[in-house]
Amino acid sequence: MGYRVAVVGATGNVGREMFNILEELEFPVDEIHAIASRKSVGLDVAWGEKIIKCKDLEQFDFSTVDIVLMSAGGAVSKAWGEKIGRAGPVVIDNSSHFRMDPDVPLIVPEVNPDAIEGFRKKNIIANPNCTTAGLLVALKPLHDHVRIKRIVVSTYQSVSGTGKEAMDELWEQTKGVFVLGAPPPKKYPKQIAFNVIPQCDSFLDDDSGDTKEERKMRDETHKMLDPAIRVSATCVRVPVFVGHGEAVNIEFEGPIDADEARELLREAPGLVVYDKHEDGGYATPKDVQGEFPVYVSRIRNDPSLEFGLSLWVVSDNLRKGAALNAVQIAQLLHDRGLIRQKSLA
Repeated sequence: MGYRVAVVGATGNVGREMFNILEELEFPVDEIHAIASRKSVGLDVAWGEKIIKCKDLEQFDFSTVDIVLMSAGGAVSKAWGEKIGRAGPVVIDNSSHFRMDPDVPLIVPEVNPDAIEGFRKKNIIANPNCTTAGLLVALKPLHDHVRIKRIVVSTYQSVSGTGKEAMDELWEQTKGVFVLGAPPPKKYPKQIAFNVIPQCDSFLDDDSGDTKEERKMRDETHKMLDPAIRVSATCVRVPVFVGHGEAVNIEFEGPIDADEARELLREAPGLVVYDKHEDGGYATPKDVQGEFPVYVSRIRNDPSLEFGLSLWVVSDNLRKGAALNAVQIAQLLHDRGLIRQKSLA
């Protein structure tokens, strides 16, 4: 017997990807609803070979569904997340709003699956930041083998992480450079076409100089993997449509070499090691678009540290960084028998 599922934010990049992944993973769905803001009511969303119409968030009765996948932004999650959870369904939220809530588990199934048991306090499970999700899938098997002391990560984040309007901005600016000049930026503080911007999200209101994205990577790593790991992150937006890359430097408490790490990563769930010491022998964002796993390349010893490695990590941010991880959380709930179906009550 399948579940009744609602996707909130159904017309966005991640929302549409959730529909695709539910079908690709053959998640047991008997009934599905596309939910969006009032301005999107009636818009078409593809569900396999069917087309379904968007319904109004404010009018939908969430007590009639078992699972709600939310990807409508932090403001919507703040206003509606707990309200929906109280109505009965399990809420899997893709925004940042609940991630650091002590009563809400923050889950990557390959990293901390047992933490999911605590979701009933609010009936909400948080999906992590797109860069943190890919990073921790790669770090988890290494940390289990030799404890990690410190990581320094620089990200190369695609514009789809900011949403459809940002993708449109890159497209229009790229065309404009060759015609009448690039139009001025709207979503970003500077031109993104043929440029890189060392700012993802807004700057924090403190003296750290960090952006919210950089702080998320630190805080979420502490919550899901180990609060003792020191994290330094620099998050950079690059003119790529889909796919995030991360250059990661790791300091361990004890010895581990590149060959040993390569074998550990090959055996770990959710990972593909593509690491040939030759031209093109590594994964790029373009290579992994539409893929489920996190790819790891450029695994090498760091001669500047006693116990250090450097890695290149890349993943499809709309999939493992967002929609795929959310559906995998739903699958984990299903596998552990944690979803209370309305039809069986």
